[in-house]
Amino acid sequence: MWFRNLLVYRLTQPVDFSAEALETALGSKPARPCASQELTTYGFVAPLGKGADAPLAHASQGFLLIAARKEERILPGSVVRDALKEKVDEIEAEQMRKVYKKERDQLKDDIVQTLLPRAFLRRSSTFAAIAPEQGLILVDASSPKRAEDLLSTLREAIGSLPLRPVSVKIAPSATLTEWLKTRQAVADFHVLDECELRDTHEDGGLVRCKRQDLAGEEIQLHLNSGKQVTQLSLAWQDKLSFVLDDKLAVKRLRFEDLLQEQADQDAGDDAHAQFDASFTLMMLTLIDFIPALFDALGGEEIPQGV
Repeated sequence: MWFRNLLVYRLTQPVDFSAEALETALGSKPARPCASQELTTYGFVAPLGKGADAPLAHASQGFLLIAARKEERILPGSVVRDALKEKVDEIEAEQMRKVYKKERDQLKDDIVQTLLPRAFLRRSSTFAAIAPEQGLILVDASSPKRAEDLLSTLREAIGSLPLRPVSVKIAPSATLTEWLKTRQAVADFHVLDECELRDTHEDGGLVRCKRQDLAGEEIQLHLNSGKQVTQLSLAWQDKLSFVLDDKLAVKRLRFEDLLQEQADQDAGDDAHAQFDASFTLMMLTLIDFIPALFDALGGEEIPQGV
């Protein structure tokens, strides 16, 4: 269990995140298959193990792991449009009259309901880790929308979830741009070989670089012309590498082989033990990494009253 993305949320008030209370709450919002006329369903599943006895909240060393599953029926818009056109053409030819918008919309709804039971099903899962002592929820999602789907369902399950996305005192793009201009980050962080530069003017240019020497003259020319860094690949200590964007989203998170090998050694050959060992080691690493990252970016911003 190693996250590939990271969106970080700060709890603004205490919440009872005991394993027992969370297990009961998640049980009120279980994942289930789509009914024949449903477009989508969303609910919680066991992050580890299968069957009715598998816990919905996996607890280890004070950390909790949860998982939500979305099931949706895939009905391509082109299929609906073609069926609608065929039906409209049929009506206009047989009844010698024009089909207007209100009737078209009703026909479209009827077609969707007819086609839904035959639509393909797609499932996707989203994981989130809760660190109650640190007051953090970490979601393995590349987009805020996907994270919010999980968090809003969790909020419904437990009744209240006072939290906000973490922010820092200095605009991340300003700090990342300074690191690239000076060709170095702060201690324990190292600039790698990928970045995205964007012109600050409306409709300005965009430059993406991969496997590039970011200390080279070409990059400096872009920076001197006023472009700002909106994404930058970085490494932290010898433990992980990632791409950070100007919204504080951590993407393409990769834990180094030494950490993964340590988790394998701690767990042995048992699959459940390996899952638990990797999750625990990941969380112990992240609760050191996250404060270090926010400090490097100017410090976490705490709104008044929080």
